Amino acid sequence: MARAFSEIAFTKTVRALQSIMGSRESYAAFDITPDRRDRLGATEAEFIAERDSFYQATVGETGWPYVQHRGGPKGFLKVLDDKTLGFADFRGNFQFISVGNLQTDDRISLFLMDYTAQRRLKILGRVRVVSEDDGPKAQAAIAALEVPGYRAHVERGFVITVEAYDWNCPQHITPRYTEREWADRQVGAGNTAISPIVPAKTPLNAPPELGNGPLQLEVTGVRQLSHRVRAYELRAPDRSDLPAVSAGSHIDIPIRLPDGSAGVRSYSIASNPGRRDIYEIAVQREDAGRGGSAAIHAQLQLGSVLRCALPRNSFALHDDARPALLIAGGIGITPIKAMAQALQARGSGFALHYIGREAADMPYQDRLARCFGDRYHAHFTRVEGSPKPDLEALIAGAAPDTMVYVCGPIRLIDAVQAAAESAGIPAANVRSERFSAASHSHSGDKPFTVTLTRSQKTLTVAAEHSILETLAHAGVTLPSSCRTGTCGTCVTRVVSGQIDHRDTVIDDTQRLTHMCPCVSRAIGSSLSLDL
Repeated sequence: MARAFSEIAFTKTVRALQSIMGSRESYAAFDITPDRRDRLGATEAEFIAERDSFYQATVGETGWPYVQHRGGPKGFLKVLDDKTLGFADFRGNFQFISVGNLQTDDRISLFLMDYTAQRRLKILGRVRVVSEDDGPKAQAAIAALEVPGYRAHVERGFVITVEAYDWNCPQHITPRYTEREWADRQVGAGNTAISPIVPAKTPLNAPPELGNGPLQLEVTGVRQLSHRVRAYELRAPDRSDLPAVSAGSHIDIPIRLPDGSAGVRSYSIASNPGRRDIYEIAVQREDAGRGGSAAIHAQLQLGSVLRCALPRNSFALHDDARPALLIAGGIGITPIKAMAQALQARGSGFALHYIGREAADMPYQDRLARCFGDRYHAHFTRVEGSPKPDLEALIAGAAPDTMVYVCGPIRLIDAVQAAAESAGIPAANVRSERFSAASHSHSGDKPFTVTLTRSQKTLTVAAEHSILETLAHAGVTLPSSCRTGTCGTCVTRVVSGQIDHRDTVIDDTQRLTHMCPCVSRAIGSSLSLDL
């Protein structure tokens, strides 16, 4: 099965040119994907509902295309069902070029832009123009397209049957903001003055320079992997080799949070670990998160300079000949992809299972299918007829010495670990990396004291606060990133006291002497930290 967009847009001539220019291989996976992208999903519907304008193209009898801007209140372009869009045609300048073109050719192309988030959606479809003079059904259709409270006169309705859609990459989209959006950004940054005017000394589209680490990196490429996931290519500004990394490594990316404070977020290095010229990270935008991923999507652009700490690895791949079973869920594919590439390069046996809602939500899905052939298995949880992963059978069928690696949501990791235990696989043969720490009930948490041996301070940690939050409130700065016990940035040496470990990153050799103060607490009334 092929994507509908490629069937329509990739003509014989286009494909020949792609071959000449070297991009045909990159798009070949469009022809062998189960995701047709000819029905709008919840993500596309949400994106469309937020647009207050779009561009449309029709073709006239002369063969010339005509591009027109359409505007109105947010949501004036309506998703009627997963195959149908519609909008009210408000009175314009009476040229009737688009409407006239559609009398002889019902095909239309829509281009929807989100300049703020640097996203764009392309839609191909066929139009049925309805008028109130066409009878009761047409009148009902127009009524459904009207925008309450918008006083523009509706002349007719456009009802579009969706033939195909595709998401475009964000490269070369200059961010633009409405007055309201800019005002919201000013307030979010802690500014008291609200103004749509961008100061001349700090142009809005100036690439930021962030961080103070020893490794200087420049954003040299940006690609939209899915509607929420964006890949960033990072290189040395002088294009020299970067420090070598192993599969499973991550790097801390400096950011500017909405409140104006500096922060870092850890991301797995998804690029082939055999490359020395580039690191690639893939960032999934979490609008309901703590602001880090949204800040990266908003701030990082071509030319941005980052000063990062050196990469680290707390999810390392084994270095012997044992086979590997790789399991990824959602954005957890990022370290797993690099592991598969490393195993392939050294000729080791492995199988990769990637679980996601549908192909459109799964970064790198096309590339993985192309690169790893029958060693790659995709599981779509929201695609009818797609085989669902049977983790117990999968792990039970593995060779006794297989190393199991899993990265993704907590529920997936817990299920893999339980299946491995049932299959008799030693816990040492199962390695995982979580998006967030395992859940703990905090209803029984009690206050305790923390003594900072070097600072000679004693602080009380309230039941509802973490040690890290208490330190920050007392003016004690400690590097941190995830704040969920998964990255290890805040690991601190414990001088005395028993530790209630709630992280997923500290190994057994460190657990007696170190802790993650972002989530872990004291067993008993006190701890002493080397701070």
